[in-house]
Amino acid sequence: MKLNFLIFAAALCAISGLQAQTTSPAATAVAKPAVVLPTQAPDVAAQKFGPDGKVNPGFVASHERFVKIAQEGKAKLVFLGDSITAGWSGKKDIWDKAFGQYTPANFGIGGDRTQHVLWRIQNGELDGIKPKAVVLMIGTNNSGADSAEGIAKGVTVIVETIRAKQPQAKILLLAVFPRGDRPSGKLGLTNEKLKQVNAIIAKLDDGKNIHFLDIGSKFPQPDGALTKEVMPDFLHLAAAGYQIWADAISPKLAELMK
Repeated sequence: MKLNFLIFAAALCAISGLQAQTTSPAATAVAKPAVVLPTQAPDVAAQKFGPDGKVNPGFVASHERFVKIAQEGKAKLVFLGDSITAGWSGKKDIWDKAFGQYTPANFGIGGDRTQHVLWRIQNGELDGIKPKAVVLMIGTNNSGADSAEGIAKGVTVIVETIRAKQPQAKILLLAVFPRGDRPSGKLGLTNEKLKQVNAIIAKLDDGKNIHFLDIGSKFPQPDGALTKEVMPDFLHLAAAGYQIWADAISPKLAELMK
């Protein structure tokens, strides 16, 4: 009887050990730590990172393409900015009619913030090229994380860098475009922040090399809200919006491109 009990106990222990071995990996599995993206100040040059913590490959590809265009040395007019500027590529007819005579280059990348544009122009996009004018509009993608003062500081450093690298070029500095489908709530606060940014960077206008232009009022805003006909998602422009943009800056550009 005692022998049978010992055999049964040993078998039970063996089974328990086997269960422990088969379940322990799952039980002891450690979750992968979340990727922590580096903090980026709006006035310090930085590359764009993806959610995996690595430099965004699309950002790199676009930057390298722009560097090659710059090295060709043909463009006399350069547009710098984010997806709103990049969107000109889909409105070629308006672009060609308004700016084609100036041999323009579009250096806009979707999602870019001030620090990304700053990094790009510090790393080749203004090398090997001698444009007569540079059109700059950047900052809306900073509005969620940075203060108005910080965003304006980022824009200021970009302008200073353009001046240092391209002293012969006139800079057409555009106010950050309005955004949002209503003037109140969170989107209204974002627009108020952008108005503060524009008020600060407007002071960069020296009447000689840097020219500030606010064309936000050109976009239809009944009761303070933008229309879908101009901005389908209340941020990016439709063809009508790009036509308004082209018409609004063409007279000043003609002056700067002489």
